[in-house]
Parts: sequence; C-alpha cells; structure tokens
Amino acid sequence: MNYLLALLLPPLSILFAGRPIIAIITFLVWIPALLFSGGLTHPMFIILAWILIWEGRNRTE
Repeated sequence: MNYLLALLLPPLSILFAGRPIIAIITFLVWIPALLFSGGLTHPMFIILAWILIWEGRNRTE
C-alpha cells in the first residue's frame, strides 16, 4: 500500500516508512520542484520513496 502512495505523494509515503526528517526535507524540495519543472522531477521522488520503503522493510526483517 505504501508503494502505491509513493506514486502520488512521495513525502507522505516516506513519512509512513518511518523517516520523518527525510520526509520533511523531501517535502520542502518536492513542492518547488513540481512547480518549477512541471512535474518532470516527480519520478525522482517516487524512486527515492520506493528505495526508502524497501530499505525499511529489509531492515526490520
């Protein structure tokens, strides 16, 4: 479910993955990046969220 959320709102997904500081920093960079690039940088944030979710799952196992 968190991977699906990462497609739409990567910073929120990162927050749910247990990384609040990175989520705040990502949010502060994500909003201007969306506004100035017209959404071209959005896949970069999706990939970042997926990596952090995957890392969190592997860390708890």
